Amino acid sequence: MIKIKLILLNIVILVNTVYCDRTKDKIYENISGHMCFRRLNATHQTGCSSAGKSRGSVGVLHLISSEDDINFIINDPPSPPYAPIILPNHFTRENIIKLRDSNYVSAIVLVNDTSDLDNFSQESKCPNQFFRHAKQPVCDSKNQNTVWNPFGTGLLHENFDIPIIFLAKKEESDKVIKCYNDFNKASSRKSLCSIEINSFMAASGNSEICIRRSRSLAIIRQLTFCDPLQGKNVYGTLYPREIVNPINRTNDIDEKFIIVSAHFDTTSMFDGIALGAMEFSSVATLISSAHFLKKIIKKDKKSKYNILFMLFNGESYDYIGSQRFIYDLKKNDSFPSPSSYTRPLTLDNIVMMIDIGALDDFDSVSIYHLNESESFASKFTSAINSYNNKLKLNVNINAVNSNNLPPVSAQMFLRENPNFPTLIFASKKPKNKFYHSVYDDVKNMKFSYYNTSEDFDQLDDSTKITHFPSDSIQIKIRNVATLISLGLYNLLNEDNKYAENLIASSTLVDEFLYCYLKATKCRLFDSIFVFSNDFNGLDYPPQRYVSVQAAITLEATGWAYRVLGFVLSQKIENIQKENCTVLPYYWIPGSLKTGECRLTTQNLSYALSPAFEEEGYNYKSNLYSTWTESTWNDLSARIFLQPSTAHESLTFIIGLIMLILSFILVYFINSKAEILFNDINTEHVALPAQC
Repeated sequence: MIKIKLILLNIVILVNTVYCDRTKDKIYENISGHMCFRRLNATHQTGCSSAGKSRGSVGVLHLISSEDDINFIINDPPSPPYAPIILPNHFTRENIIKLRDSNYVSAIVLVNDTSDLDNFSQESKCPNQFFRHAKQPVCDSKNQNTVWNPFGTGLLHENFDIPIIFLAKKEESDKVIKCYNDFNKASSRKSLCSIEINSFMAASGNSEICIRRSRSLAIIRQLTFCDPLQGKNVYGTLYPREIVNPINRTNDIDEKFIIVSAHFDTTSMFDGIALGAMEFSSVATLISSAHFLKKIIKKDKKSKYNILFMLFNGESYDYIGSQRFIYDLKKNDSFPSPSSYTRPLTLDNIVMMIDIGALDDFDSVSIYHLNESESFASKFTSAINSYNNKLKLNVNINAVNSNNLPPVSAQMFLRENPNFPTLIFASKKPKNKFYHSVYDDVKNMKFSYYNTSEDFDQLDDSTKITHFPSDSIQIKIRNVATLISLGLYNLLNEDNKYAENLIASSTLVDEFLYCYLKATKCRLFDSIFVFSNDFNGLDYPPQRYVSVQAAITLEATGWAYRVLGFVLSQKIENIQKENCTVLPYYWIPGSLKTGECRLTTQNLSYALSPAFEEEGYNYKSNLYSTWTESTWNDLSARIFLQPSTAHESLTFIIGLIMLILSFILVYFINSKAEILFNDINTEHVALPAQC
């Protein structure tokens, strides 16, 4: 009998548990999306945060289809607070600031719909405007001659005390719109579809305050409110450098370098979704250029210059990577680190720089430079235009002598030394309408993967037709990369002309772009890295946002390290795999999967602002980048039904009426108690029988 009771009790408990779970599931429906999050610098905070740690921000959904819908929400609406559902073409600065400043808005839901979308950039019109060289004119957002992002709204640098969520998946967007149509569209509804967003950010104020709070509580509670934005720069040299003892290494002033650089990272307003496809064309150009130059340069001939190819990280946030690189060079013994087993470099070892900036318009490429670099620019431009005509590459390139330079890493070198010879390759006019946004994707770049079976390690022949159309992004990048490489070839070979017809590999560009913009499960990565077990990459691309990583290298940086190492490496014959395990020797499967031992030159360096390492740094000095990212515990969103204001009011009135009626009823009953409840006559009560 006891066993039966226990079994029945367990069944009752199980049924109650299942019932509770199902009730909860019926009340709430989870929404998957990307949250706007908080970042801070020396002066203020940017980004978004929900209202509290526990429940977050709650608002009634309302679809924004026109200006009238916005006016409805901000002008004393019937059931506040609201969470507007807004389409990208309505996500303008004017509209979002209106909604942010309204007392009736608690959250914003951005749905994914690119119809009728002409431009979408939350970056400012003047990126990194407070970190520039001395002669750079002050950027005026109203003057199109000084802005470098004419489509920017600046919302990326605004502060929102409400959460904003981006629903990238169509099914999630459809879910919230359907909920709105089913329950909120008609004004007579008793229940309203609402959303609860939890994205509370721990940091507030500015980076100085946040870092100080974190350090003061780190020992006691191990609590961190924010972390510095940081990553790793990736670099490699054209010629292998001398291996030295890391303990007694010294600088060699006669070792001279030309820097060829591009910025590696990107950003957006929302967490976990920043592809930066169009921006990535500069990285693809550098990789293609390094590969081509390594192929055509004579391995047994030493030039008076070496080439240092640099991918700077964190450049979207006041040039974190390039600032740190210059800082390390000035310390005389920090770059490269002793673990590289090479000699340290200083600023005196760097003789000139070629910076590959935003190439969002390959039809018209400019070589920007200051007046101090006029001679260098004239000579370099003349050389590459000669090759341009000879090889029929059809690239329109012109030198531009101007103090108004694009927002690129070279700005930090010129701030350090205005006379430093510097050339900047960039589009004549910025045309990326989706710069630093969720829509700077393969569609914006017009990239199509051709998946050829050709060997990407082989060069193209300018006299032969390739698999790619002449107007494809692969051919455009290949052509510009070829010209940059041949300009460098002239510098390395003391103006000895390149006489062959071989040019950079368009197949390498195709494979490289696919790996970074489509999926890491790709042919290029599979050829330069020995995967373990059955794992051979992921079905989605790596994220290039600089983030807050400390010692662990991000996936995107790790792949850049391997790719740059591959294109600058030298194949070593007659060495087996077991004898090719210690750097700088590196074993790869190879493009033909036959296995190769390579002599590599790539390495990593810190991309962490010196502001967070210098004791007593003055955050108001504007010397170094001070960007940090807030910490958070949970990011979540869910929709549910809640009663409308009218329904709540009606329920309250009915409840109040019932309360008053109950008081009246109790009073009446109490006053008539003698009549309603007569005392029982004890004479008629039978006494209990005696024992």
